[in-house]
Amino acid sequence: MRTNIRFIDLFAGIGGVRNGLEKVYNKYASIGKESEQKECTQRGEWNIDKRQTQLCNRNRTTTFRCVWSNEWNKYARQIYKKHYGECDGRDIRIVPTSEIPNHDLFCAGFPCPTFSIAGKRKGFEDIRGAVFFEIPRILADKRPRYFLLENVKGLLSHQEGKTFQTILRVLSDLGYRVEWQVLNSKHFGVPQNRERVFIIGHLGGESGFQIFPIREGSELYLQQSAQNNAQISNCLDANYYKGWLDQGQRTMINLHQKRTGEYGDGTKTMEQASFTLDSGSGRDLCIAESSKIRRLTPIECERLQGFPDNWTEGISDTQRYKCLGNAVTTNVITAIGSRFIKSVEAEKTGEENEQEISILGRCRKG
Repeated sequence: MRTNIRFIDLFAGIGGVRNGLEKVYNKYASIGKESEQKECTQRGEWNIDKRQTQLCNRNRTTTFRCVWSNEWNKYARQIYKKHYGECDGRDIRIVPTSEIPNHDLFCAGFPCPTFSIAGKRKGFEDIRGAVFFEIPRILADKRPRYFLLENVKGLLSHQEGKTFQTILRVLSDLGYRVEWQVLNSKHFGVPQNRERVFIIGHLGGESGFQIFPIREGSELYLQQSAQNNAQISNCLDANYYKGWLDQGQRTMINLHQKRTGEYGDGTKTMEQASFTLDSGSGRDLCIAESSKIRRLTPIECERLQGFPDNWTEGISDTQRYKCLGNAVTTNVITAIGSRFIKSVEAEKTGEENEQEISILGRCRKG
C-alpha cells in the first residue's frame, strides 16, 4: 500500500519543488555497472557519473502529493497553473492558516534577493526578507511533521551569520530538529554552478530521522551534458545559430556582465559549468564554442534547471529568464526527496517495531 506525504508548496515559483518531488518515482534507464546500480538501490539516492543520472527508488511505498500551493508573481503563477491547474495567488501575509490544508511536509523557497551576494543584502529589513516570518506562523499553527526550506548561500554570511542563526533559532524554538547543507546543482546532473542552502526540519526529531549530508556526485560540464549523459537532454538548443555573436563582441559582453557585479566574466566555454542562472541570465550569460559566442536561450535555461523543454512557454522571454533564474534546480529537490522518503520509511518501520514490542510486553504481563 502506498502512503502519501501531503505537502504544501509556498513561494512556489514555476513549480521547481513540486516537479522535483514528483520526479522521485521516475524510473531512469539503467546504463551503469550492475554493482553501481545495487549500491545505489541500497542507498536510495542519486548515483551520478559521466554516463548516467539514475534514481533508485523502485521499491518505495511512499510518495509525495501536493495539497496546496501559493505564488504571488503573476508570470510564475501562470506557468505553475499551466502544469498543475491550481495555485493560490494571494499575498501569503493575508492568508489565514485556517485556509491552508493540513499537511505533512511544508516546502518553501522563500524570497532570496535580500540575502544574496548579488543583491543589496537588506535581509529582514526588506519586505521580501521579512516574509520569512510567515513560515513560523504557519508551522506554529499547522504543525507539519517536516519542513524543507531553500535559499541562496549568501544567507549563511548575511550580517556575519546572525541572520541564519536567527532563522535556525526560530525554527528550533518551534520544536523542530533542524539540519542544513549547501548543495551545488552541478553535482546533480546539470552543468550549472548554483549553490543553495537547504534546511530540513523534523518535529520532535529524536527518532534518528536524518537527510543530510547528501553525497554530491561528479561535476557535469556543458559538453559532457551534450555528449556523455544519456539521461539529461542536451543543454544546447538546436536553433542555437540564431543567437551567435561575433567573437569581437566578447569584450562588450564581459564588461556588461562585470558591471552587474554578480558573477564576473559573462562567457563560458563548453568545457566549463554554466554560471548560476539569475533573473537576467538570457541577457548576461553567454556560451563560447570555437570562435563563436551566443546567449543562452530560454530552453537551455530550462534544461540547466532540470525542467522539460518549453516548461515556461506562454510568457515573454524576459519573464521566462526571470522565472527560471528564481527557480530551484529540480534535480537537487529530487535527490533530497529520495533521501527524505528513505528516512520517513525507516522512521515508520522503527515506530511499528516499537509498537510491536509494546504490545508484546503487555501480552506477557497479561
